[in-house]
Formats: sequence, structure tokens, C-alpha cells
Amino acid sequence: MANVILTDVSKSYGPVEVLRNINLDIAEGELVVFVGPSGCGKSTLLRMIAGLERITGGKLEIDGVVVNDMPPAQRGIAMVFQSYALYPHMTVRDNMAFGMKIAKKPKAEIDAAIASAAEKLQLTPYLDRLPKALSGGQRQRVAIGRSIVRDPKVFLFDEPLSNLDAALRVATRIEIAQLKEQMPHSTMIYVTHDQVEAMTLATRIVVLHGGDIEQVGSPLELYERPANLFVAQFIGSPAMNAFKARVKSTGPETVVTIIGGGDVHVPIATDGADEGTELTLGVRPEDMTVTAHGEPLFEGAISIVEALGETTLLHFAPQNGEDAIIAKMPGIHSLRRGEAVRLSAEASKLHLFDGKGRSLLYR
Repeated sequence: MANVILTDVSKSYGPVEVLRNINLDIAEGELVVFVGPSGCGKSTLLRMIAGLERITGGKLEIDGVVVNDMPPAQRGIAMVFQSYALYPHMTVRDNMAFGMKIAKKPKAEIDAAIASAAEKLQLTPYLDRLPKALSGGQRQRVAIGRSIVRDPKVFLFDEPLSNLDAALRVATRIEIAQLKEQMPHSTMIYVTHDQVEAMTLATRIVVLHGGDIEQVGSPLELYERPANLFVAQFIGSPAMNAFKARVKSTGPETVVTIIGGGDVHVPIATDGADEGTELTLGVRPEDMTVTAHGEPLFEGAISIVEALGETTLLHFAPQNGEDAIIAKMPGIHSLRRGEAVRLSAEASKLHLFDGKGRSLLYR
């Protein structure tokens, strides 16, 4: 398979700049996931790699070859779209074989490639069916199989599970993960708006926002050590809670005063120049616990209780002009709406972000 290197890649539509100075090195065998809010440029970036969008500036290399002006058919890529794009009058076998037939591959080679792909995707019993006789998940597997038989250098997935219902999405996500295990040297680039897909599938995640890369890292790195407040609140569900605070004292451990609340000790180093500055204290909902002792991180009356069985979400109305606070408790709880509770969190689970939203860990 191949690596993919993007150097200062940008994309503009006239005066509108969609992507700017994208630098990314995707190694052979990685499954890299692009995530970000709608309009951040993740699908545009994927289409530029595929050759479906022209690159305005910078350089794109696939397997050591600059492909900026190379047509899609010569790039050695295969793309799986959100829509299955299957030929309804063709069987599964013929849909998977179509590209190879157009390329005039020998019949024996086509048959062998289809048999191998069908086995990997558990499609062997369905090879003689028409797409209308398949479930949505099976149709998406056929679309993936059509890509596999081409033996591409790079697989591109553009939100392939978006059209599936919740149960099928989970099942097909597991099948894609298993497929990657069977093809360890295959390079895959995957676009999704679903962070669960990103966290469970990715070797590395690329978080895009406003045409820029905010952070690149492993799923757990982004979860545990977000580079900025945007990444911190984008990765994780529900989003990280944010408290406005002011630095009270600095040193190897920082003491901050939550605006409208008490003092909190955070094991993150700051220096004298930080004293008195305003920043944001972040804590994930799942890291908050109900406490009856000590100085709480937050205290308030519950406004909504969401009992989900495996977890219970406690919502608190916004205070001091801030966003609503959410606590995520494991299991079932007897807490009720209107009940006043005190919440705390382990100091090691706290995050600090400066006035520009940058994590103090990365200064």
C-alpha cells in the first residue's frame, strides 16, 4: 500500500478560503479519521485526495508521487461514498466486478478477487442477489467490496455509515474494524461527523475546524490531552464542561478561583506571569461525582435527569452566563429534578485553557 503526504495544501472557491496550509503525513497501514463540525472542510479535503476537487495550493503525494494534476483513475485510490451507488439491475457479483471488467482484467483474476473480498465481508451467500434484496448494511458492504477488488493504494471513506440506522451503524462499524485487521497494510482515510466512529476505528484522528487542523493524535490522546478548548469539547459526549476562572496562585500546582465559586487546585504548572489572568477550567461530565464532603467544584439544583440505564445524565441550568453543566454518572441513580447536589472531580482530571482556548499543557 502507500503513504499520503499533504504539504501546505489549501483550497479556495474564488475569494472564499475553505482549507489553508494543511500539513499531514499519513503512514502506510494507518486508518486516519477526519472529524469536525459541518462546513469544516473534511469532505472537501477527502475529495482533494481523491482528485474530485482541484488543489488550489500546496502539494499532495501518494506513494512518493506528486498527484496534484493526476486524474482520479491514475491515483490508485478507491472511494466509498455515503450513498451506496450500486447498479440496481446487477447482482452483487456483477457490481463488485464492474470496475475490473472495465479495466479488462482476466476473468480468473476477477473471480479470485471477488471471492476473496466476499469472504472478508461475509457476502459469499449474497453474490447472486440484486441490491434490492439486501439490507442497508449489506449494500454498504458491497460498496466496500467493490473497492477492495480493485486493490487500491489508498481507501477513502466519505461518511459511509450515515444512511444506516443505529443498530446497523454499530454492526457495520465493527465489520469495518475487522476488515482493517484483515488488511493491516491498507491505508485508509475516513470522514465522519460521528465521534464514536472516530474513537473506535482510528489509528489517529485529525480534528478540523474552520479550514484548519486543530489537533492530530490517537483517540485517547485527544480525549485525555486536548490541545485546545475546541478539541476538548468536540471529542467526548456530552461535551466537556467549562468554568470561567481566575488564577489565584502559580507554581508546579495552580490554584484557580471559579467565578461565582470556590478555589480549585489543579496539578498543572504556571508561572508568575499567569497570576490574576482569566482562563477556563475544563472537566468532563464523566469525571464529575456527587460529594457530601469538602469544597465542591460545582453546586446547584438539578434541572433535568436523563436515566439511560447504563448511565444517568444530570443537567444543571446555566449560571453566571456560562453554558449548562452536565454530570454523567455510571448506572442508575435516585436523584430527582430540583434536588441540590455538590459535584467534585479528581484534580488529575482537570484541564486549564488560556484566554485563547489553548491548553496550558501545550505551552
